[in-house]
Amino acid sequence: MVGSAEQTDRSGGRAGDVASLQADVAPATSGKSPTGSLRGRGRIDLRIGLLVLGLLVLVVVSFGLGRYLLTPWTVVQVLIGQLLDIPVHWTATDQTVVMQVRLPRIVGALLVGAALSASGAAYQTAFRNPLVSPEILGVAAAAGFGASLALLLGLAPVVLQIMAFGFGVLAAVLSLGIGRIMGGGSTIVLVLGGIVVGAMFQALISVTQYLADPENTLPEITFWLLGGLGRVSLGGLVVPGIIVAVCLGMLYAVRWPLTVLAAGDDEAHTLGVNRRLVWLLVVAATTLMTANVVSIAGIIGWVGLVVPHLARFIGGPSFARLLPTSTLLGAGYLLAVDDVARSATPVDLPLGILTALIGAPFFVALLARAGRQWL
Repeated sequence: MVGSAEQTDRSGGRAGDVASLQADVAPATSGKSPTGSLRGRGRIDLRIGLLVLGLLVLVVVSFGLGRYLLTPWTVVQVLIGQLLDIPVHWTATDQTVVMQVRLPRIVGALLVGAALSASGAAYQTAFRNPLVSPEILGVAAAAGFGASLALLLGLAPVVLQIMAFGFGVLAAVLSLGIGRIMGGGSTIVLVLGGIVVGAMFQALISVTQYLADPENTLPEITFWLLGGLGRVSLGGLVVPGIIVAVCLGMLYAVRWPLTVLAAGDDEAHTLGVNRRLVWLLVVAATTLMTANVVSIAGIIGWVGLVVPHLARFIGGPSFARLLPTSTLLGAGYLLAVDDVARSATPVDLPLGILTALIGAPFFVALLARAGRQWL
């Protein structure tokens, strides 16, 4: 009786999300759009539009924040002045701060936040589990080891990014291989494989720290692993930006099949969704994005775990709306955290520390609100 009661409580806790997902799937597959559904989509579109507007305002404000303060009007003038021939009403220092100091960090924060949040939303939808994050397959730890090894060997920054990206992809391949060979494609075995791979690369990171010169290399490795955007440059963000854009396009292309999968295996089978293909595309896109952003910004946790929940409150569980909402919220969230990191103290605070300090209490609040729905 106890087990039956618990099962009923769990299924009842998820009934709202499943019903909402099925309501989204039905219009998409039948070609019909009920009036209520249209009103709901209109409200979501309005919220997304407000998120875009809020993000633009935050970007302008972020340019002015820091130890060298700038007014929003000066920032707008400098940015427009790079595109149009307008009279100069700003100093050379203003232009240097905007274009060479803060623009790379702002673009990097937007890119990293969007990629981590979108990856987290995709994983949570694909696994049908609100507790998974982009680090589930050990990608972040492996990318961290690649960067640590590059720092230990004194390699160039470009080589560091390549090694971090390569080891991140390797971790995903190993996790998938464990899940495929030992579990026959079982999701549980895949997750366990990711935990094992992540633990292995965490141990290898410890080895690089043990071997590093404690005067120079060890602090460099430690600081990099804490996450930050102090080293990014516009030139170094071109290739990562292209990779993230392509991966976001892949996720958007499978938005409806992924929503169907989240509604249940029976619905997916009935509607003819190729579960294996959708899973492969999701894992490929999220792995590439996670390894990519870790290679440029270090390990920044909690973004891909917490932000998708906030996005789900705003846009609902349908991945077609969850993806753009998570992307916008993640970009704005990490940009705001980076503003605090470079403005609160005379030295830059590591982003990984701040996201953990903010994300952990917020996640506890989410857990308290969700109650037994996540058990």
